[in-house]
Amino acid sequence: MGHAVGDVLGLAAAVAVSPLPIVAMILILATPRGRTNGTLFAIGWFLGLAVLGAITLAVGGPGGASAHGQPATWVGALKLALGVLLLLFAARQWRGRPRDPAQARLPKWMAAIDHFTPPKVLGLGLLLSAANAKNAPLTIAAGASISSAGIPVPQQIGALAVFVVIASLGVLAPLAVYLCMGERAEGILATWRDRAARHNAAIMAVLFFVLGLKLLGDGINGLT
Repeated sequence: MGHAVGDVLGLAAAVAVSPLPIVAMILILATPRGRTNGTLFAIGWFLGLAVLGAITLAVGGPGGASAHGQPATWVGALKLALGVLLLLFAARQWRGRPRDPAQARLPKWMAAIDHFTPPKVLGLGLLLSAANAKNAPLTIAAGASISSAGIPVPQQIGALAVFVVIASLGVLAPLAVYLCMGERAEGILATWRDRAARHNAAIMAVLFFVLGLKLLGDGINGLT
């Protein structure tokens, strides 16, 4: 299990560094029902990562992704494909980044967060974790790594739980500041929001590139 956790720590940290979900959490906390909505968003985020990871584990099966003590061929092929996908995303993000960070604009849907009902907030957390262009490939890659470790199902679940917790630290940080500091957190969260919004494209491009190369290398190593 220790080996499996070690394999996914980097992927989990990369998921945690997700500027737009962090901005979404900060905007949600600024709504009249910030405490409730922030908690629902965090629950949705947890569920999205956990369900996607569990599906990947189920596909791999209990040790089914491990052949003769080594990752099965499909695990290497999957990581290779995900690596190429992330590299393509990196190129797209880099080309589309604003030349002046001050000109960066948030997605239009964020302007409507004030009017989101609790079910919509929960659904937003699910989407931004499980359907995110960066998080989904990384979560699938983490699930494949855990599955290919050839460890028992309870240990697989434990390794996935560690991944989900670490991958959630980014969105949990604003919630923790809000719950601990109340109104005094407004200035801190506003600064985090502005910085994340300004540098979102550049951060995502670099993360896509680095992680794409890692998964590409892992895939090639697994196939050879």
